[in-house]
Amino acid sequence: MQLCQRCQTVIDEYTLDKQLEPLRDLTVDDFNVCADCVTIDADACVECGGAVYVPRGESTAPDYCPACRADLIERTGSDPGWTRESSSA
Repeated sequence: MQLCQRCQTVIDEYTLDKQLEPLRDLTVDDFNVCADCVTIDADACVECGGAVYVPRGESTAPDYCPACRADLIERTGSDPGWTRESSSA
């Protein structure tokens, strides 16, 4: 059993896996937080239109889901971070 890195409660893997379904092939093993400490923002990823994982208490949602961020790192060799940087024009 793993403990949530935010609140230190035991992670209910079944509940978290159900909550994370929109995040494609990711499972509870890819996260160290419990279902009480995360929210899922559906259709928020700018790359695939899928859901993003948002730690509770964060003020902004990421632009990239974990899978797309990993794909971009693999394709480009650089980490885009969780949010797109606004262009100064």
